[in-house]
Amino acid sequence: MSGFFGVISKTDCVSSVFYGTDYHSHLGTKRAGLAYYNPNDGFQRAIHSLEDGYFRTKFENDLVDFSGNGGIGVISDTEAQPLVTNSHLGKFAISTVSKIGNANELEKGFLKKHRTFSETSQGSVNPTELTAMLIADGEDFISGIENVFANVKGSCSILILAENMIIAARDKLGRTPVIIGKNGNGFAVTSETNAFPNLDYKIEKFLGPGEIVRITADGYEQLRKPEKKMQVCSFLWVYYGYPPSYYEGINVDEVRYRCGAALARKDDVEADFVAGIPDSGLGHAIGYSNERKIPYMRPYAKYTPTWPRSFMPQNQVTRELVAKMKLIPNPAIIKGKRGIFLDDSIVRGTQLKDNTRDLHNEGIKEVHMRIACPPLIYPCEFLNFSRSRQALELATRKAITQLEDGKEPDLKKYANPETDEYKAMVNQIRKNLGLTTLQFQKMHDLVEAIGLPKEKLCTHCWDGSSYF
Repeated sequence: MSGFFGVISKTDCVSSVFYGTDYHSHLGTKRAGLAYYNPNDGFQRAIHSLEDGYFRTKFENDLVDFSGNGGIGVISDTEAQPLVTNSHLGKFAISTVSKIGNANELEKGFLKKHRTFSETSQGSVNPTELTAMLIADGEDFISGIENVFANVKGSCSILILAENMIIAARDKLGRTPVIIGKNGNGFAVTSETNAFPNLDYKIEKFLGPGEIVRITADGYEQLRKPEKKMQVCSFLWVYYGYPPSYYEGINVDEVRYRCGAALARKDDVEADFVAGIPDSGLGHAIGYSNERKIPYMRPYAKYTPTWPRSFMPQNQVTRELVAKMKLIPNPAIIKGKRGIFLDDSIVRGTQLKDNTRDLHNEGIKEVHMRIACPPLIYPCEFLNFSRSRQALELATRKAITQLEDGKEPDLKKYANPETDEYKAMVNQIRKNLGLTTLQFQKMHDLVEAIGLPKEKLCTHCWDGSSYF
């Protein structure tokens, strides 16, 4: 995943962009970058790896060399960005939150036109550079961004810093959010509204799908109206969004409380405590505990001073080590007790299996797992949020393979909670992970907890229903 933050202000914005970008650190662990503009020095830029350190420590020493009333920053788990490029549209810096599924096809098309790529990303073309080239093929920024919308299969939200302005564009189906904030000195634009409060910004506008705006220190204007269709990613609320953030005016933690409460209303298992798997399971667990009046406790403490978030690392050994070392079990809470545990999702299930084994080693009596979303059956084709690179890595697909014994499965049956296939799959996952009981959220309850119509939500990873 990735997240960006930009400011255009009447005063120097170096510090604001730095801290605003830092508030997106939960969205990536690989790379980050900052770019600023002032009339004397032009564009200034720094990009650093985050794989051996944190955003703040990597960029603090750069700040003394930066100045400007306009700037953008990005946390990325894929390509190096922002990029500074020059074209017939002028010189500009660009950041994206994107997954371009047809990048190879688009790259070949440009190479046939004798175009040159100077950036790479994990051995392939840099998606942000590819986006910049698609924009530069337009007559202006509007037609250039529409060129991106017309040609990219996947998703792409864009932040462009030019002289005295920022141009922001939300993905054509709104899969990722773009929000404008306002304070006394100017405007900010962000992926996560949790970046606003401590920088004194108030939410001003949620961009619609495909909407394009030009932002200056004095105001903003709409360059392209939003589309009517939307497929905003449901996992914003369930998993990777930060608790204080809002998308489409809907707060993350409030949705998680409602998800937990919905699970509680359909559950009657007896237990001594309710707990959330840190971090994103906590809100779901609080909602469950409040609904059923079962005490909320912490059988695990998360040690964060030295162990980073394990959401993104692609190396399996590193991911498992980080996941294990950062959670410290508390035997006083665990031994001889029955626990109901809430988590946002089960992807591979590797970490959950290890956690369950640790709980049993500490003497727990029963482990009842409740998952805030339906089973993940289809890999995400639209965002870079999932750790799984292959469908068969998913815990659901492993269970289905065991049940089908080499036969080609009808995945629609496994996605339907009313079928025997679904029930068999859930039971197989339960056995694979060593759980006493396992229940997943029903789609209707998740949609109701979010509060948007189902047709405006991307639910592809659960039911395969979404589209480009």
